[in-house]
Amino acid sequence: MICLVRHGETDWNLQGKIQGSTDIPLNETGIKQAEACSSYFEGSDWDIIVSSPMKRAKQTAEIINQKLQVDVVERHAFKERGFGDAEGLTLEERLRLFPNHEYPNQELKQDFIKRVMGGMEEINQRFPNKKVLVVAHGAVIHSLLNEMAKEQIDFMNTKLANACISHVQYIVDKWHVHNYNQIDHLENVK
Repeated sequence: MICLVRHGETDWNLQGKIQGSTDIPLNETGIKQAEACSSYFEGSDWDIIVSSPMKRAKQTAEIINQKLQVDVVERHAFKERGFGDAEGLTLEERLRLFPNHEYPNQELKQDFIKRVMGGMEEINQRFPNKKVLVVAHGAVIHSLLNEMAKEQIDFMNTKLANACISHVQYIVDKWHVHNYNQIDHLENVK
């Protein structure tokens, strides 16, 4: 079983700015969200945490691990997609400057999908039959869920919440999405 956890909130999330490869730390709410994830996972049996090397994901992973006390490894494969010239811009600014959603200097979508799916294949090979928490980013998890579910679930209009939880599993040569965008554990976070 693999559990995908989106990092907690950052100031740029709060402001509606696209972060991409800009390395922004968690804000106060993001820390509380990560603590809520930690409480949610407390007492459960996970073998390892795999984290994006970016601050917001690493902080979330470290906070979760305060209760789990397992090894944490960083994998570049789960770093957020680079959005090039759109990074730091709000949706309104992006629509005005790039109405076709083509951001100069962004990581190509097919390269990004290949990278993140390669990361999942690595987890599957290196940690067979292990329970793995993957702490990553919105576009990373969205792309993974989209690739894994193929046309069974439409994720096009699904906005993944900060610190949401999704469960996936590789069974008989195929990925299965058990649930996604779970946020019940965040109901007391203000």
